Amino acid sequence: MVTASSSASRWVRAKSKVPLVGGPLAYMHDPLTLMRQLYARHGPVAPVPMPGRTTAFVLGPDACGSVLQNGDKAFVNGWEFLVGPFFHRGLMLLDGAEHIQHRRILQQAFTRERIEAYTAALVPAVAAELGTWRAAPGFAAYPALKRLTLNLATQIFMGGHRIAEPAELDRVNRAFIDCVQAGGAILRVAVPGNRWHRATRGRAVLERFLAGQLPAARASGGDDLFSVLTQVRDEDGRRFDDPDVVNHMIFLLMAGHETSTSTVSTAMYQLGRSLEWQERVRDEALALGPDPSVRQLSELRDLDMVIKECQRLVAPVPVVARYAVADTEVAGRRIAAGTHTTVCLQLSHYLPEYWSRPEAFDPERFSPERREDRSHRFAWAPFGGGAHKCLGMAFSDLEVRTLLAQILTRFRWSVPPGYVPPMSNVSLPYPRDGLPIDLRPLSAATGVSR
Repeated sequence: MVTASSSASRWVRAKSKVPLVGGPLAYMHDPLTLMRQLYARHGPVAPVPMPGRTTAFVLGPDACGSVLQNGDKAFVNGWEFLVGPFFHRGLMLLDGAEHIQHRRILQQAFTRERIEAYTAALVPAVAAELGTWRAAPGFAAYPALKRLTLNLATQIFMGGHRIAEPAELDRVNRAFIDCVQAGGAILRVAVPGNRWHRATRGRAVLERFLAGQLPAARASGGDDLFSVLTQVRDEDGRRFDDPDVVNHMIFLLMAGHETSTSTVSTAMYQLGRSLEWQERVRDEALALGPDPSVRQLSELRDLDMVIKECQRLVAPVPVVARYAVADTEVAGRRIAAGTHTTVCLQLSHYLPEYWSRPEAFDPERFSPERREDRSHRFAWAPFGGGAHKCLGMAFSDLEVRTLLAQILTRFRWSVPPGYVPPMSNVSLPYPRDGLPIDLRPLSAATGVSR
């Protein structure tokens, strides 16, 4: 008798030409090039051997949309294999009725009213954080942004129950990095010094920190996300117990600062290359005055186009992991039960049949006159789609707008001609060199650098 898993394994061995170790290494080196090569060779479903598993790379918006929408319920989340021990029972790792139940409870923490309250608290917090930046040539933008967004996440999401000491912030930041980067580990056993071991220690740091803050959050009845998660209930009165709150906070804090850091750092690189666009969005931000409302931030048309273009060029979530629990077809190709599936969102953002000059930074492609993102429902999907689509997208968008608006009204910056940041793709993409920029102060009153 042929089992589904053995059938899936034969399917990969028969069709793939990517070597066993070469799959993950090729992805880490240049994921977009790997996706293009697989798409050209295999079409919408490409078999790629990975250590310990059978993997299908799903390519192009038709195939990606089919898996994300999951009409025949053949797929469940596939993150458990990659980072399950480190983001245990976060919303992204739940499925079925349990996922629906937890999502319904979490939605009460992301109502429009609550999102506006979180965003209003962002404005003074961002101003205070940017006040610590010291403009200089070679300013390392990425680590500064990562520290800033994590600090914002702990302040806005945790209210008074937040990190007080810089050393503790550094420990928590390092723990998040180690947990995220475990997804790229080839040896998935904790050996002292390896990625899996560092992630195991990182998860313990995060659990101790949040569990220690939890009693105060539950007692406070506050409006920060941490306190809200201890209070919210679904329509049937169900609520989260303490482990649920900790698990969801670890995931939300990670997602809340990693995706924002990615988008803002990409924007700083692109606007550092395209000074005309930098001045254009700066003028738009300066027109708001020093204390913009949520509505005003939402209506920044040029900044909106820049943000969407940056998320196209470097998707905050370049791939989504799924796992086939039943035999199914995707874009006319069979995927057997037991197949790990990588939904390659990033490739769709570069396909010339949907985007004009896809390699170019061209925010106008998102203008009302062009709207290239409407060429296909899944041509632009930087946060995935379907039942697991990012719950915090609206808040993330407002956080990115707030950050960029304040950076633009405080600083000018540029990058050297021809500079391209070397990207790490072990997990979520980031510039390995820290994204050095020439950062100069700006007088908001005159719009002139000094």
